[in-house]
Amino acid sequence: MRKSLRIAAVAAACALTGSVFYGASMATADPSKDKATPEPYNIGLLVSDIDAYYGTKPDSNGVYQASSDSPYAKDLASIDTQVKKAIDKAAKQTGKKNQPKPAIMFDIDDTLLLSLDYEKRYNYTYNSASWNDYVMRADRPAVPGTPDLVQYAKQKGVEVFYNSGLNEAQRSAAVENLKKVGADVNLDSAHMFLKDAANPPSYLKDCATPGTWTCTTVQYKGGTRKHIEDLGYNIIANIGDQYSDLDGGHADQTFKLPNPTYFVG
Repeated sequence: MRKSLRIAAVAAACALTGSVFYGASMATADPSKDKATPEPYNIGLLVSDIDAYYGTKPDSNGVYQASSDSPYAKDLASIDTQVKKAIDKAAKQTGKKNQPKPAIMFDIDDTLLLSLDYEKRYNYTYNSASWNDYVMRADRPAVPGTPDLVQYAKQKGVEVFYNSGLNEAQRSAAVENLKKVGADVNLDSAHMFLKDAANPPSYLKDCATPGTWTCTTVQYKGGTRKHIEDLGYNIIANIGDQYSDLDGGHADQTFKLPNPTYFVG
């Protein structure tokens, strides 16, 4: 579930930017008391920290973007280097007898497509209707560097899969947007897995039946990765911006991308 109160994930951003989350001040109603209640970090300063981390600025079309020299971009570049090493290692095993085919798994939202503009315009709150309208415009910019990883994996013979919390009705917009940012690899239904509450796949039968969806994000994404393994693949790397994208096993390595703007449990 996507949280409109972003405290848990924002704490990680404060750690990255060197900010203090609690205890920034010790103001109390009665200064004479020995024990003071820590005052939460000021939300205005918190937003400023997030903007500084992303290097947030509008482009010529007024779309909020992350700066290429921001701490966010630098952190992504470091992770991208690690992912490429995992891809290179897997590529050496490609074609060997009795070895499963190497595969890589990508989340989509804030892993390949950046939602910073949405967060800024809606003041870091979430509304399903406004979010759907935003997704359906299919004009989100790329998360810096990660579409290049999609192409790099393809070049090295590593099969690309996507596992997203977007729903089936948003598939065409997601495909269109991924093509725009250069992640135009394996965008068919056999490689891009989206939530389908009306007709969930049989491998999620423990938490989803037609018309009823009770899967947590971890159950959904972990179950999908197991399904891919059952098809004869070995997921050498799983990449996402939420820990719920990564928990649940069925991947050799996991790579957590920074996202200080929301939390999905």
